[in-house]
Amino acid sequence: MLRFILKRLAQAVVVLLVMSFVIYNLIGLMPGDPIDIMVAAMPGATPEVVAQLRAIYGLDQPLMIRYAHWLLAALQGDFGYSRVHSEPVLTVLAPALWQTCKLIAFSFSLAVVLSFVLGILAALRPGGWLDGAVSLFAFAGISTPVFWLALMLILVFAVQMHALPASGIATIGDGGLIDRTRHLILPVITLAVYQAGTYTRFVRASMIETLRMDHVRTARAKGASEWRVVMIHAFRNALLPVVTVMALNFGALFGGSLLTETMFALPGMGKMIYDAILGNDFNLALTGLLFATLVTLVSNLGADIAYGWLDPRITLK
Repeated sequence: MLRFILKRLAQAVVVLLVMSFVIYNLIGLMPGDPIDIMVAAMPGATPEVVAQLRAIYGLDQPLMIRYAHWLLAALQGDFGYSRVHSEPVLTVLAPALWQTCKLIAFSFSLAVVLSFVLGILAALRPGGWLDGAVSLFAFAGISTPVFWLALMLILVFAVQMHALPASGIATIGDGGLIDRTRHLILPVITLAVYQAGTYTRFVRASMIETLRMDHVRTARAKGASEWRVVMIHAFRNALLPVVTVMALNFGALFGGSLLTETMFALPGMGKMIYDAILGNDFNLALTGLLFATLVTLVSNLGADIAYGWLDPRITLK
């Protein structure tokens, strides 16, 4: 197991290096650069001043040389400065990362619990009324646009009922634990429903297939209780394909929660990356995208480790 983890970590380092090269070059090929934005605010800037600014920021050098300088600095823990925020990239990244981690952790946990419960209940009586209701919920969760669901929740719970805040991370002048929790409820529900729709379908399909296998029928024939048959003999084996979907989706959530963060005005990773790209904040955009890549790689590694734990027959090499 340790050898497998070290091998995958080495592969992750190679992938990050390749992705940093690709993303840096793609961002460098975008029209405009930070100097163009600075010059736009300096109507009297002469060509000599513009040339000096490009030399100071290293933008007069070839793209590959600029990438090499950035990579050497990044390996030493220096990811540069954010042009928009005028602060080190890691200083700007930390609060956004914390907000996204809270949103992702709570919504993912809620989605997993919902999908497990609903998927198992639907699989026990396929074709019944409960199965139909669960399937309707799953299709609705997959088909409903995130921005529309967010608007409906804001309209009902914030505008009409005045039960929950519509946006932000805290109330001005308060900011306590209860207040921050109330601000997270609607974003968490929005993102959880979106995830739970996909997970529930996979859990239901995998459980129905597993419950028809020979080892489950054998367990029932030996007199095992229904709870033991479902949770011990069926559920653990049914988790294998579900873990893959959840691991891949978890990594994508760090960069894909932009709509939810935008609708609820949450200063998270998705919105930060989006604003950095629009503002030509190259260092911040690059570091944010690389971190999203790292989370995806770690999620895949976690899925592989979970395979070995769920099914001892799987050998990790």
